[in-house]
Amino acid sequence: MMRSQKRWPPDKVTFEYFFAAVKVRQLFISSGHNFFGRHQQPPGEHPLIECAEVRCVAGRGIEGDRFFDFKNNYKGQITFFSMEVFAEICCELGVAGKSPGVTRRNVITAGVDLNSLVGLEFEIQGIRFAATAECSPCHWMNAAIAKGAEKLLHARGGLRARILTSGTLRVDP
Repeated sequence: MMRSQKRWPPDKVTFEYFFAAVKVRQLFISSGHNFFGRHQQPPGEHPLIECAEVRCVAGRGIEGDRFFDFKNNYKGQITFFSMEVFAEICCELGVAGKSPGVTRRNVITAGVDLNSLVGLEFEIQGIRFAATAECSPCHWMNAAIAKGAEKLLHARGGLRARILTSGTLRVDP
């Protein structure tokens, strides 16, 4: 089921158990960039739209999202962020009442260490992804979450991936 040069997880049983624990908590798209490519400029004002489901298109991205057909073989066709990491960052910074959507990642997950997937193929809800890199936090995170967020998100900023098979990703009940 999983093809990768790395030997993780070690067998199909572990793979199926591991991804049964992964939950999709929130899904977001935006038609435009608020932070990407806007260094030394004010952020954009493109709204973030929370969705119950999104259509993932192999090799292209998420329909309706700013990175759909952005570049050929783009390594950030879809992005993931951990609900647990967001809660830890907010607790540490004394932030309440913000949505993890402020990170502008597409998929908010629970139950998975996203960094452990870098360089691997994985599957959620029958859709296969190739984890290409962690999302490096930028100075915008200090404005989006709170001062100090960029530093606290180092090596925990989320996951960038390519979409390998098409399908519909849904928020878990």
